[in-house]
This record gives sequence, C-alpha cells and structure tokens, in this order.
Amino acid sequence: MENEKILNPIIIQRADPMIYKHNDGYYYFTASVPEYDRIEVRKAKTIEGLRNAEPVDVWRRHESGEMSNLIWAPEIHFINGAWYIYFAAAPDKNIEDDTFNHRMFVIQNENENPFTGNWVEKGRIKTAWESFSLDATIFEHNEKLYYVWAQQDINIKGHSNIYIAEMENPWTLKTKPVMLTKPELEWEIKGFWVNEGPAVLKKNGKIFITYSASATDVNYCIGMLTAEENSNLLDKNSWTKSQTPVFKTSMENHQYGPGHNSFTVSEDGKHDVIVYHARNYTEIKGDPLYDPNRHTRAQIINWREDGTPDFGVPEVDSLEIETPVKA
Repeated sequence: MENEKILNPIIIQRADPMIYKHNDGYYYFTASVPEYDRIEVRKAKTIEGLRNAEPVDVWRRHESGEMSNLIWAPEIHFINGAWYIYFAAAPDKNIEDDTFNHRMFVIQNENENPFTGNWVEKGRIKTAWESFSLDATIFEHNEKLYYVWAQQDINIKGHSNIYIAEMENPWTLKTKPVMLTKPELEWEIKGFWVNEGPAVLKKNGKIFITYSASATDVNYCIGMLTAEENSNLLDKNSWTKSQTPVFKTSMENHQYGPGHNSFTVSEDGKHDVIVYHARNYTEIKGDPLYDPNRHTRAQIINWREDGTPDFGVPEVDSLEIETPVKA
C-alpha cells in the first residue's frame, strides 16, 4: 500500500462487498454477484490480491422455496471456531406480486478451511416479526455476540430500518430487536426510504455502525451511528446518529452511489480500511438493482482528533478498466 493508497477498483461487478481478515493472514472476500444466484468466496494474502484470486462457489440458490431467488449481500465471519456466512434470500418470484420478500439466513462450515468441508444450512434467522429483512452483520463485544440488520416495520414509513439484538448463538437471537435508526433525514429518503447494509467498526473506546441510505443510484450514501464502548448497546439512547452523510457521491472523482460497506485492516495492521461499492457512471438504464457495474473498492480511513473516523471522499479509480456492458 504505497503512499497509503489502494489501487481501485478491487473487483469489478461485485456489490455489497465484505472483506474479512482472518488470523491465518488471509483476506476472505464475498459479495453479491450480478446474477444473485449463489455465494462465492475468494481469498488472498493482500487486499489487492483479491482482484485476481479464484472465486469458489460455496452455496447456490435452491430451485424453489424460501431460498430460491435474489441472493443478496453475503457476509463471511469466523465465530467460536467455525465459519458462518449470513445472507438474504427471497422465495420463488410471484409474478402477481413484484415486491421484495427477503428473509435472512446463515450457513456454517466447521472446517478450518472454508473452501473444504461442508457448508451446512443453519436456517433462517428469526426476528420478532415477519417482514422484509436483509443485510445482517455480527460483532462480538464484552463476550457477547450481537446481530445488526435491516428490516421493514409496516407501522413505520419506509423500506427498512436498522435493528440490533444480542444472540444466543450464531443462528439464534436472544433478545428482542431494538431499532437504532430509521430513514427520516433528507439524504436518507431519496428515491427510497432506506436504512440498510450496517457495518461495525470498533476503535478509540467507541463503536461505530455505518449504514447505507436512499436508492441504489447516485443518491446512495453512508450514514453513521456512534456509541461508547461501555454503554448499553441495546439501548437506543446509547447511540448518536450523524445528521449528514459520512461518505457520499464524488462528482469530481466520478464515483457514484458509494455504499453497503464493510471494514478490514491493511496488511501491516496499521490502517483501518473501508470497503464499499460504487459505480463510475450515472446514466443507468432500467432498475439500478439490475445494473451490474457496482464495483468493489477500498481505501484507507483517517482518524480525527476526537477519535471518530474521517472517510473522506471516494477516491478516483487508479486502474483503467474496460467498462462492462451496462444492463
């Protein structure tokens, strides 16, 4: 990472990117594929090495049923000696009902190497009510395991809010959901009323949860919640919501709609890194969801004197790529 720069894009046509650095020294990567039909994982010794790493399909959608359509936003984690991938899936498409009906699921691999052994379906992560739900992430803190996700409440205007709960185990919630944020600010309700894609970063005695807002076009951006690390994380009042986006479109750098991020660290361990997707053009034909050119990017995070992250702006692409066919 010469001059603290990462050459972008890391991987083309991979949205909702997740990079996890394991204690074996490898970076593990997964993301939504344009076909939304499978979960793939790749690994490399460096972040940029993921670009040419061989993807391995570890799970494919079912032919029918609740895990048969629109496989979204997988995340890979290692918890208590086993690998877990959390993801959202929808049931068979009902041509009479064009609404999304996702639920959250998790698969487990108890092998030390996630590319061998069996990925076992642990089932659906059940919350307190039935509704559109997606984008789960997990984190451990003070010997407790927490689950953070996006879900719709039909009594609240909008498509999804961000919730947190403690977990009994990696596939079961222990406590009732607590809503941390809902789409309400001007930059959260452009195109769609959305809070989704949470990601957790712990640093400087604080816990930060970033999330994405608005439609998945040029308006897509990232907001942030902040809590003190010793506060009650299941108390909404422990969290402070940023009133402006912390990461958004850069017209100057031709980076549009940055969002659905994750966090990792640099190879030398000295820098925190934000991983996100963005497009390099604004003219999208049809539904942005089916435009495949949200590419995975990453950049170094700077830190302010008050201990909060400064994500800056999405950096200009440093690699020339052939613009893939637009949907």
